[in-house]
Amino acid sequence: MSQEVIIAFLFTLFAGLATGIGSILAFFAKTTNTKFLSFALGFSAGVMIYVSMIDIFAKAQESLVGVLGEEGGNWLTVAGFFGGILLIALIDRFIPKHSNPHETKKVEDMRKNGTTVNDPALLKMGTFTALAIGIHNFPEGIATFMSAIQDPALGLAIAFAIAIHNIPEGIAVSVPIYYATNDRRKAFRWSFLSGIAEPIGAVVGFLILMPFLNDIMFGVIFAAVAGIMVFISLDELLPAAKKYDEAHVSIYGLIGGMAVMALSLLLFI
Repeated sequence: MSQEVIIAFLFTLFAGLATGIGSILAFFAKTTNTKFLSFALGFSAGVMIYVSMIDIFAKAQESLVGVLGEEGGNWLTVAGFFGGILLIALIDRFIPKHSNPHETKKVEDMRKNGTTVNDPALLKMGTFTALAIGIHNFPEGIATFMSAIQDPALGLAIAFAIAIHNIPEGIAVSVPIYYATNDRRKAFRWSFLSGIAEPIGAVVGFLILMPFLNDIMFGVIFAAVAGIMVFISLDELLPAAKKYDEAHVSIYGLIGGMAVMALSLLLFI
């Protein structure tokens, strides 16, 4: 296994296991730092949107045009982009609304009424939330892995952005499970497992996609990755950032993320 593949796996593992950070915050923090979360989620969205539209889409287009010509390459790039959006939108569509993994939760909810209760409905909600996050994380894992294979610096930026957005998802899993069972280990375990879907996606990308990787396959995958990233940013990150928002902090984070990503593209990538 090459060094590039190992690095790509490590980046994906780091991004996925950030759900555990959210779980730990839910256990030990007394209050949610809403300004930090709002800025961080906005920053993550800025990174994803900028790198998707400026770098990933352009690389996909360059690869496909080089093989298929101007017209065919451009059409397939656009098709791949919206195909990625359709894929993640369909996944979102079939997630039950009551277990939406992007419902905003705070660590204060861990201590609601000062006690925990044996509530099967809460346990079910937390379990379904973990499964829903796992389903969402699977294509994110493929996207992170394939990006890191092509360009480790790009993969690191995407892994960092996804890791940030996985932190509140870890809280969303831990809060209802702990509140229902009073079992921190169980809550952390489910939060941890929901993040494992990310490196599982990387394994699938390595075993199934890598053997067939050529210029056309690369271009289609990268175009789809750009679409997935844009959808995640607009549908998940920005709405969550606004829910935690105070005094336009999320938009400052968004612009900051774009600026940092732009500087990184100029200096390092």
